[in-house]
Amino acid sequence: MTRDVQEIDARVRASFAKQTIMTTIGAEVAAVRPGEVEIVLPFSESLLQQHGFIHGGVVATIADSACGYAALTVMPREAAVLTTEFKLHLLSPARGERFRAVGRVVRGGKKLVVSLGEVFAEQGGSSKQIALMTTTMMVVEGGAGLRD
Repeated sequence: MTRDVQEIDARVRASFAKQTIMTTIGAEVAAVRPGEVEIVLPFSESLLQQHGFIHGGVVATIADSACGYAALTVMPREAAVLTTEFKLHLLSPARGERFRAVGRVVRGGKKLVVSLGEVFAEQGGSSKQIALMTTTMMVVEGGAGLRD
C-alpha cells in the first residue's frame, strides 16, 4: 500500500467508525481501494422484515454508504461528500449468511460524483446479486457545515 492509499483507507475507516447506524446494524468496512469500497454485514435476526428477509432499508443503507465512501476515496483531503440522490433496484430477496455491498465511482467531478452500488447475498460459499444502486453525491468543499 502506498502512503496515499493508506491515508485514504484510514480516512474512510475513521469516518465509517463515526456512523452509529453501521455499529447498530453490525456492518464493517471490508476493503478500501481508490474509487471502490466494500462493506459487509452479517445476517442478523434483528434486521428482518415480515417475510424473514433482511429489510430493504438495511440493504439501501449499506449500499449508500459503500457508494459514498467510494466517492470519498477520490476527494481531496479538504472535501467531503453527501448523498443527494439514489435509486435502488431490489433484484432478489435479501437472504444469506452475509451481505456485501460494493460501491464504485462511475464519474468523479468537481461538484458531483456518480457511483454504482451492488449488494450481494453470500451463503455457503456462493454469491448472488440482490440489489443495484445508483447514487449522486455532492462534493462539500472544506466540509462546511459538517461535523468531523
